[in-house]
Amino acid sequence: MENLELQKIANEVRKGIITSVHAAKAGHPGGSLSAADVFTYLYFEEMNIDPKNPKKVDRDRFVLSKGHTAPGLYSALAHRGYFPVEDLKTLRHIGSYLQGHPCLQYTPGVDMSSGSLGQGISAAVGMAVSAKLSKKDYRVYTLLGDGEIQEGQVWEAAMFAGHRKLDNLVVIVDNNGLQIDGKIETICSPYPIDEKFKAFNFHVINVSDGNDFDALRAAFQEAREIKGMPTAIVLKTVKGKGVSFMEHHPGWHGKAPNDEEYLIAMEDLKKAGEALCQK
Repeated sequence: MENLELQKIANEVRKGIITSVHAAKAGHPGGSLSAADVFTYLYFEEMNIDPKNPKKVDRDRFVLSKGHTAPGLYSALAHRGYFPVEDLKTLRHIGSYLQGHPCLQYTPGVDMSSGSLGQGISAAVGMAVSAKLSKKDYRVYTLLGDGEIQEGQVWEAAMFAGHRKLDNLVVIVDNNGLQIDGKIETICSPYPIDEKFKAFNFHVINVSDGNDFDALRAAFQEAREIKGMPTAIVLKTVKGKGVSFMEHHPGWHGKAPNDEEYLIAMEDLKKAGEALCQK
């Protein structure tokens, strides 16, 4: 798929994020928006998946370790055809299959329930081990937040993955630099992220612009060529990407826009979409 088409889809994914969080009057827009491009690349370009058969045995697996950014995952799944886009408006509502964190029992396309930070990567490692033991060639992807990697369980999982040479595993870190209380570097710095993964026998790819599809394409293509070790892709992204008043502001980590803010956000994204259509 051409990059321009991916950009258009990512913009629609962002609209879905804002729409769902506004309808829920709760949720996590900031980290969902920073990861909208990687969600789009994974589900529309990278992964072997079939929305008509979400449980097909040979599908690639994805674990959203930073499960609070479910609005981003749900929007990507909806636009990929797993369920109606209109259902995004039911986010966090009683009886909805789109709850605040992903649930594999109820949501089509979700491979692992997640939300307790630090735990998703362990599940992804287990899936990668299972593929090796059963001699299956599916790949496993997991997305972590840069604040999330302050959790010790992340590094236990990384140690095991490196030891077992899980070259079918790709760990992605959304390095937008912010967590709920502010800058990660002042709260509990995980830097240097790349050197830490290297110490656990990962091949590491640093991406200076994780919201750029050329850069994403190059990173994931490189990851496919790596044999004998897992890959970590560290994406430098913008929290709140695409919405003017949300970008670079930790306050939008876990807060829904009010009616006025919703209209401004959707106008930003409408203009971005129109600009893409003129290219």
